[in-house]
Amino acid sequence: MSLTAPVTAPTPAAAFERLLTIMDDLRTNCPWDKKQTLESLRHLTIEETYELSDAILSCDMQEIKKELGDIMLHLVFYARIASETNDFNITDALNSICDKLINRHPHIYGDVTVNDENDVKRNWEQIKLKEGNKSVLGGVPVSLPALVKASRIQEKARGVGFDWEERKQVWEKVEEEMQEFKQEFNVEDDTAIDHDKAESEFGDLLFSLINYARFIDINPEDALEKTNRKFIKRFQYLEVKAHESGKKLQDMTLAEMDVFWNEAKKL
Repeated sequence: MSLTAPVTAPTPAAAFERLLTIMDDLRTNCPWDKKQTLESLRHLTIEETYELSDAILSCDMQEIKKELGDIMLHLVFYARIASETNDFNITDALNSICDKLINRHPHIYGDVTVNDENDVKRNWEQIKLKEGNKSVLGGVPVSLPALVKASRIQEKARGVGFDWEERKQVWEKVEEEMQEFKQEFNVEDDTAIDHDKAESEFGDLLFSLINYARFIDINPEDALEKTNRKFIKRFQYLEVKAHESGKKLQDMTLAEMDVFWNEAKKL
């Protein structure tokens, strides 16, 4: 099969083999591809991951397909670079994940019985500890964005039974943290505010809200990003309407801007 022919490979295996062959060609012959290292690709991979995230939130299936291909390219690129130093190759990486999945799903590939997804998560964390992980939280990447990291920390703690029993208890914790945050500002003199303490209490409040979101099955990262997008859309509507009225936002009153803002909300 010609690599450049505009035809679709007949099977997933054939398509993957085609990608590997193209990667080999590029690494051998393309000046840019020959120059890349694991480190130089890292920031590009992060960018591609965020682009996939954007496509998912936009429910754009064609864009999701495109971004999955881009990320797949990066994965085989890393494996190709590692193969040049005899550290590992793509076969090693694929066999590694296959072995891990089999080992961590004893309810599928062994004789363990589970009742629900929570049992699966608990087994997963316990198996990781048996594999040598010193802490349940050791698998949470240090460089994760704080909001995502908080969710992962809470999920992993729950996997070993460290969790609230009822949703009501979690909301009571939210209210407690809200009061502690408010107390930091209940002073007559603004200069007396302890901003370090206030920041700490705000972090506690966010952490408890993220915990409550988990209890009611809301992904806080997705929820906040959708609110970001909603705000951007409404604000851009406000900008357009202000321009059409011959006005500048900085010269408008809040009451004037609210008129357009409320129009945007209705749309």
